[in-house]
This record gives sequence, C-alpha cells and structure tokens, in this order.
Amino acid sequence: MEVKAKLTLEEFFALPEGDITYELVDGEAKPKLLPKRFHSSLTGIFCLLLTQWNKDRGEVGVEWAIRLKRKGQDWVPIPDLLYISADRDRGDRILDEACPVPPELAIEIISPDQSFGEISGKAIDYLNAGVSCIWIVDAQVKTITIFYPDSPPQTKRGDEVITDELFPGLEFTPAQIFDDAKIP
Repeated sequence: MEVKAKLTLEEFFALPEGDITYELVDGEAKPKLLPKRFHSSLTGIFCLLLTQWNKDRGEVGVEWAIRLKRKGQDWVPIPDLLYISADRDRGDRILDEACPVPPELAIEIISPDQSFGEISGKAIDYLNAGVSCIWIVDAQVKTITIFYPDSPPQTKRGDEVITDELFPGLEFTPAQIFDDAKIP
C-alpha cells in the first residue's frame, strides 16, 4: 500500500499556479469546483453588496485563500467571498498572499455538485478556526443559512431581512439577492 506524504503549508503555497484552484485539506491539495452561471452571478451580487457597504471598514475578497487550522492541521480554504475588518487585519497588504487571520465573514455558495450537509460541515470548520460568521447560499432553494459560533444556524428566505451587528448598516433579503442575480 502506497502512503502519500502530506503537503506542508509551505509546499502547498509553492505549488505552481494554473487553471485549477486548490484548497489545502488534511495535507492534500483538493481542487475547488468550477463555478457555473448561478454561482458566478451570486458571487458578483455579494461582492457588489459588501463592497458598497464596506467603505474602508476592511477588505472584501473573492476567492481569497485563508490560512487556518482544522483539527490541529494547516487548512487553506478558499471561500467564495470573505470580509475582514481593518481592526482584525492589522497587517499591511503589500504582499500578495493568503489572508493571514480568520475573517469576520466567509460566504460559501453551494455548487450543483455539492450538498448542503457537506458545506455545513465546512461552516463548522470555519467557526472552529475562528471565523465569526458564515453564510451558506443555496441557489436551488433560494436560501441563505447563517452560522454563528454560539447559536444554531438560521435559514433566511424570501423577504426575511438579514442584518448583523458584525456588519452595522448592512441590510438585505434573500429575495433581493436572488432577484438581482437573476436566479429563476
């Protein structure tokens, strides 16, 4: 039986860049699924919404890798979007590198080949690694499920308003997001 050596964080970041995006999970480079139209539209809408709200509060990142720990091992997930406040990210952004600290928000948009359960597990891993809030966006059922470290997940749909004290002044509904993204 052949045993594959696990990649270190340094080896992972030294991998050549190409057309496929990888995440570091359990010492392996795992390919991230290629986004399709709904996924792409939702990413664009969330990026616009967060960027308009942000106004120098921090940084919004699209597919920006994060250096985290998962079950005691290096973990480099690549959320569809993230937000990190200037308070949390005190570093100078002069280097082109992975986000060095857990952000306040990670957004994962479920792709057709993924299950809610699979992405929910990833949300729990994000919380355990110090991310404050995770939004799981499901285009199939037009819901946004919000995960926090100290309460059960909340699923929002239709005209239910989403607000959060982590993001003062940000307010939207799932209906607005899915309508703006032209999800049928």
